[in-house]
Amino acid sequence: MASTSETFEVTAECLCKANTFTTKVPTSELPIPAYACHCTSCRHSTGALYSIDSRWPEPRDKVDTTKLKSYAFSEKITILFCGTCSTPLFFESASGLGIFTGALKNHDADLVKISDHIFVGDTVDGGATMWLRKPNPDGKEVPRYEKRDGAEPYPYDWPANSTLAGYEAKRESETIPFWCHCKGVDFLIHRGNYESKAADELPWFIDPKTKKPLASFDACDSCRLQSGIDIFHWTFVELANIYLAASNGGTRPTVKNTQELKAAVDAGDASIGTLGYYKSSPDVQRYFCKVCSATVFYAADDRPEIVDAAVGLLDAADGARAESFVSWAFGGRSSWVDDTKGGWREGLLKRVEAEADEWRINRDYPKNWRRVEKEAKEGKA
Repeated sequence: MASTSETFEVTAECLCKANTFTTKVPTSELPIPAYACHCTSCRHSTGALYSIDSRWPEPRDKVDTTKLKSYAFSEKITILFCGTCSTPLFFESASGLGIFTGALKNHDADLVKISDHIFVGDTVDGGATMWLRKPNPDGKEVPRYEKRDGAEPYPYDWPANSTLAGYEAKRESETIPFWCHCKGVDFLIHRGNYESKAADELPWFIDPKTKKPLASFDACDSCRLQSGIDIFHWTFVELANIYLAASNGGTRPTVKNTQELKAAVDAGDASIGTLGYYKSSPDVQRYFCKVCSATVFYAADDRPEIVDAAVGLLDAADGARAESFVSWAFGGRSSWVDDTKGGWREGLLKRVEAEADEWRINRDYPKNWRRVEKEAKEGKA
């Protein structure tokens, strides 16, 4: 445990480890207060459903950020990120630096406490706040605000969620916009021709009943470091169903497989916009926007026709969770849970999983079909 009786050493780092920042905080100030922002801008600049920001304890002039790229997130806020692997590390403003909590090491202390959910009104459907109601060890409900804190908080029965409405909701159009904050990545994701296929003909990620793609909870260290978000959410798409948006040259398929996608980036093909990638392992490419740092795709060589797509970049009329497009795996075991073991994220993930399952049950939202199959094999009810 990197601490003395008076101070605790905190470390933030990017995925490629080219940038590491370390500071000390008084143990009396732990856990560090943070707020989760659910605004549309945060979703589209990270690829996640929210960002969590905590004040970096050091004065701004003591922190050397010269190796980081910058992106003007707003008139008053700049995102500082690693240009190699895209990890967003800091929000910079006149008041100093705020750290993306996903960049913090999984220290063995009660490190972060979410104090507020802000800009929840942007989500339309409540977004991830529905399973971040009581994310802290004290079990207390975290207030949600339409915009910034200070006004009357939203009750957790907002918005009203009728039983199966989200699971059974159908998309009104054949495509859904998918874009990053700077619009350098600007695609359309097509529904895909799955309606007429039998269950045994469907790709592994398509819900046999709704024909929607899976949306997952991912606790992988590499995913959180790339995005700056502690728990990330992916959906899955065949590359043949990803079209260029009209603003990016017309509605047509971009590439057919991950080899073509990688080659297009390597060649600087302008038709795919500002997409870049980082190889987190020899057979994996993690795609991001080179301008605003948004996480975009995860691609692996052993499944060349499919990519994981960042749920936060979906622009669905029904809300941030895009339930008209995806089939969520609420509750059950998240992906890569072992990466949280022994640190403060272990408890956070357990609380999120439990809350997501409780919320699923209260809505009568069915168990994810893959979870049902797994539990049947294990002899569980």
